[in-house]
Amino acid sequence: MSVARSSLIMASGTIVSRILGLARTVMLAGAIGVATNGADAFAVANQLPNNVYAIIVGGLLNAVLVPQIVRAKVHKDGGKGYIDGLLTVIITAFALITLVATLLAPVLVRIYTSGWDESTLALAIAFAYWCLPQLFFYGLYSILGEVLNARSSFGPFMWAPVLNNLVAIVGLGVFVWMFGPVGLNLNHQWTEPQVLVLAGTATLGVAAQALVLFFFWKRIGLRFTFNFKWKGLGLRPALKAASWTLAMLVITQIGGLIQTNIMSTTLSARESIVGDGWESQQRFASVAVAGIAWLIFMIPHSVGTVSIATAYFTKMSEHAHAKKFDLLKTDIVKALRSILVISAFATSIMIVLSYPISRVFAADGSVSALGNVLIAMMVGLIPFSVNFMLQRVFYALEDTRSPFIFTTIQIVIFVIGAYVCAAIVPAIALVSAISLVMSLSFTIQSVLAYLLLTKRIGSLSGGRLGRYSLQVIGAAGVSGFLAAAIPFVSGGLAVVSFSLASGLTALIACLAVTALGGAIYVGLLWLAKNAEVRSALSSVQGILRR
Repeated sequence: MSVARSSLIMASGTIVSRILGLARTVMLAGAIGVATNGADAFAVANQLPNNVYAIIVGGLLNAVLVPQIVRAKVHKDGGKGYIDGLLTVIITAFALITLVATLLAPVLVRIYTSGWDESTLALAIAFAYWCLPQLFFYGLYSILGEVLNARSSFGPFMWAPVLNNLVAIVGLGVFVWMFGPVGLNLNHQWTEPQVLVLAGTATLGVAAQALVLFFFWKRIGLRFTFNFKWKGLGLRPALKAASWTLAMLVITQIGGLIQTNIMSTTLSARESIVGDGWESQQRFASVAVAGIAWLIFMIPHSVGTVSIATAYFTKMSEHAHAKKFDLLKTDIVKALRSILVISAFATSIMIVLSYPISRVFAADGSVSALGNVLIAMMVGLIPFSVNFMLQRVFYALEDTRSPFIFTTIQIVIFVIGAYVCAAIVPAIALVSAISLVMSLSFTIQSVLAYLLLTKRIGSLSGGRLGRYSLQVIGAAGVSGFLAAAIPFVSGGLAVVSFSLASGLTALIACLAVTALGGAIYVGLLWLAKNAEVRSALSSVQGILRR
């Protein structure tokens, strides 16, 4: 299967999953609000397993599984014994970690929050008891999916989240049917059945996402059996590779903890202005708002970058193992060019649409709060995506030390910046300021990653990559600027304008701006003889002819 076709299969699954994820988030915002105590409590509880999952997918399992499984293919049994032993180790570790984390739910919630009253803390802890078991299923999903990826079966890993979102959407529908939209009441008193339905169905969706992958294992001839005879399996290289990534996990967790802790302080600031009315309180972004902004930020990254990087990862691992560095460099440049052409347009158009996009999710007065945070995050999309790809190159080279170095530097810069923001930035703008600091730290991280990689394998024709970056960023800037005419012609960004009047009109504005901006962007790059755009259009023409 070609890299382009693999990327397309994964991207299609991700697009469907993200559309359902957006619908799920809109339903969640309608059910429990955006800037409410209940929304913040659920966001913190649901973020605990999500943080670890992001690190697992971005680091530990990618660093260990795919390169080692590629090596194990030469074994007499095709690597089955090695895979069974490695997966048994990881599943056992995840089971223990999940058990300990769930028992420590009260401690974890208190660590990740600051200045919350006891009732909100108690609600977050109740949510956490139901959400933390997601850790095990996220880990299982990652393990099973990475083995499928290593065997060049890419589709299931990207399509399984569709099932997760469907289960969660049904759960939210049941919640609203049984209890109504409780987010309309800022001081709503939560009950145990409400906590069970909301958090329990969220965890049920993650479990379904993981367990469905066993079906695809059988389809490609894989069958997992527990193997506790770890001696002699050759797991030492994998564990050695994991050591630096585990250290990076700890560093990243510290950064995430500090970020959530500082952002959670805005809740008390919001409550202190209760006399000024609901609309004033909704302007204060906090943990829940940051979580929704991150979800939106991840849409172009997941659809484009993750699909491209995953499709190239196995191929890069094979070339690195065979020491075919010229082919490896070709893979890297092709992947980076494809990532840049997608990320540049997404950055430009989503900054222009930050408020209309926020209106789709925020049915109350928190549009400006969410929009400002989204703008700050989108500034970092290109460096974040480039860094994601470069990390996979290091993992293909079985170098986990370098990602630890540049990630640690990024976290240190971010933490310093976050504390500076907490000291000098007003609470109403704190989450936006921290998000901007995060984007700037991603930029520094991607530059360091590129320098370390070129030091390791030599030049990637950086001059041509630099010129290519300027080409796509320039075209994206022009297309975004011209497409911005649509919301301004239709009334600007006033609350009563077409673009912000309702969730439906905001969605229509988003589609119109994206279509116009996309047409301009593709046209400019076609005139500039951009290889990626011309190749994509040729593929579309071929499909239409058939």
